[in-house]
Amino acid sequence: MDWTLAVFGLLGFAAATSGGFFRPGEWYERLRKPSWTPPNWAFGAVWSVLYVMIVIAGWLVWRNEPGGPAVWLWGIQLVLNALWSAIFFGMRRIDLAMAEVLLLWLAIAAFIVAAAGISATAAILFVPYLIWVTIAAALNWGVLRMNAAAP
Repeated sequence: MDWTLAVFGLLGFAAATSGGFFRPGEWYERLRKPSWTPPNWAFGAVWSVLYVMIVIAGWLVWRNEPGGPAVWLWGIQLVLNALWSAIFFGMRRIDLAMAEVLLLWLAIAAFIVAAAGISATAAILFVPYLIWVTIAAALNWGVLRMNAAAP
């Protein structure tokens, strides 16, 4: 196995598990949420698949253009991804999480554009991620609007 794939895997695992430090808990359960909010079990299932795709996409651009802009964008989106749970669940700042998820969305879209010329597969692997983060952003917005008095 290529050692760089293992490194990308470890980075993805670190980002994925960082969310575990900030559990939704009672606070999240008490929040008003849009009627179309996915069931709690769906989040873990979807993110598990997406993290595998995120890791593979990062590795593919690294193999073809190590240290290039697409690799930097991959790292930026991974950090933003990990930060969202800390902001939303840890700090309970729905408003800041909304701003952060918009930055995440932009970083994902920028990665897709940058990766497309390096590895079409890497770019395609990020499309479901962009779709899911679009849903997450809409959900964040809905929760923000429905809980305006909450921080």
